[in-house]
Amino acid sequence: MLEIIKAIILGIVEGITEWLPISSTGHIILVEQFLKQDQSQDFKDMFDVVIQLGAIMAVVIIFWKKLWPFGRKDNAHPLNKTPFGKMVKTDIFIMWFKVLVACIPAAVVGLAFDDWIDAHLRTPYVIAVALIVFGIAFIVVENWNKTRKPKVNSIEELTYQAAFIIGVFQLIAALFPGTSRSGATIVGALLIGIARPVAAEFTFFLAVPTMFGASLLKLLKFGFHFTGSEFAVLLTGMIVSFIVSIFVIKFLMDYIKKHDFKAFGWYRIGLGILVLICCFCGIIKN
Repeated sequence: MLEIIKAIILGIVEGITEWLPISSTGHIILVEQFLKQDQSQDFKDMFDVVIQLGAIMAVVIIFWKKLWPFGRKDNAHPLNKTPFGKMVKTDIFIMWFKVLVACIPAAVVGLAFDDWIDAHLRTPYVIAVALIVFGIAFIVVENWNKTRKPKVNSIEELTYQAAFIIGVFQLIAALFPGTSRSGATIVGALLIGIARPVAAEFTFFLAVPTMFGASLLKLLKFGFHFTGSEFAVLLTGMIVSFIVSIFVIKFLMDYIKKHDFKAFGWYRIGLGILVLICCFCGIIKN
């Protein structure tokens, strides 16, 4: 029962921090410094990634109409006039092609260096520095954006080149825990003139194949031979992260209509400094 309670807490942390640009991986690793799971290290490494599947399912449900590329209803861009062609939503297929282009950088590097990153970069010091650096980046980019008008105001206007650039920024998050996948991609999108709501929405869509792929990789490495308690802990974390994500995604989409991301930047800087202080004082072990 104690392990289930820990999974609930971690699921809440994941559901909140996955979509806010403050780094879910960083928060999970830091929380686990104080909330020790009574599981093997291999299980904990897998749990930290696969718990994200719950958060991803929240995106799929909330944005289902924008993600599912088949159906005659509200199909403004059918493939052709044949019965099958009328079912194909070409605009959604094109959106998915852009998402796949954006996935390429992180997918290539992730497959090649996943184990090395886990062994050398998943540390409180790296997380703290990444929190601070991208916190500063948010503030600088948002200040710079004050006098600029977005060039891209819809997913349809997003080019394949822009999608690939966003994917390069996602790669930074894959390399350095604490960066925040959503934070890195949003910063990259803002830099190249993409409107804040479009940047957030594309980040949500990009998370679907990225995190499904990362979760599958971790599951394959861990194997599918779960004990009953391990399966219960993992399933609990996923369900809780799913429920929390539903509310957080809706909150963020409403928030960015009236506010910028500077508040998240200041939060990241403050948390990063706090982590560094805790590391120097020995409260958090590197």
